[in-house]
Amino acid sequence: MADVRTQKKMKQGRHASAQKRARQSLKHKARNQHNLSTMRSAMKKVRTAVAAKNKEAAAQALKIAVPVIAKTAVKGSTHRRTAARYISRLTLAVNSL
Repeated sequence: MADVRTQKKMKQGRHASAQKRARQSLKHKARNQHNLSTMRSAMKKVRTAVAAKNKEAAAQALKIAVPVIAKTAVKGSTHRRTAARYISRLTLAVNSL
């Protein structure tokens, strides 16, 4: 998950439990980055379609983006209220077309 350069830069603890926790945090960080990147890409597609005033494309992109955003909240990459705010604002933008 994490590359060698990141592992070398990472501070390692002296105890086995601290070393394990450091390894786990790298895996969690990589997983969270992937989830957030996927979410941002889905949101960007909706915003692009809204900016182009393309209602059909915006509605289709929103239909794909809402489950992606909700999934990032369920997985803990974002807070559930943050995800709800994103969904609300995107829906409002699409409905305003």
